Amino acid sequence: MRTPSIAVAQNHSHRVNQSASSEPLKAGFDLAMAQAMTRMDADMMAAKPTGNPDHDFAAMMIPHHQGAIDMAKAQLLYGRDPVLRRLAQEIIVAQQQEIEVMRRALNATSAAQQK
Repeated sequence: MRTPSIAVAQNHSHRVNQSASSEPLKAGFDLAMAQAMTRMDADMMAAKPTGNPDHDFAAMMIPHHQGAIDMAKAQLLYGRDPVLRRLAQEIIVAQQQEIEVMRRALNATSAAQQK
C-alpha cells in the first residue's frame, strides 16, 4: 500500500507534461520530492503520542517542517522561476527557525517532566 504523499507525488509526475530533454531534470525533482515526503511521513508517524498536546504538536511538526525544507531545497536545485526560488529560500529560513523553537519547547517539556 502506498502512502498518500507518495501517491500524490506519483500522480503529479504523471500530470506534468514536459519535453524529453527535461526528463532527467524532472526525474531528479520527482525523486527528491517523493523522498522528502516519504521521510516526512515516516518521521511524523514515528512520533509517539505522550498525552501532552504541546509535546506531541512539536514532535510531529518538526518533521513536517523539515519536509518543507527538503522540498524547498529541491525547488532551488531544479526550479527556474525566480519568484518560487525566492519563496523556497524564505521557507528554508522560516522553517529552520520554527524547528529551533519547537526543539527548545520539547527540551523544556522533557526537563519539566523529569522534575
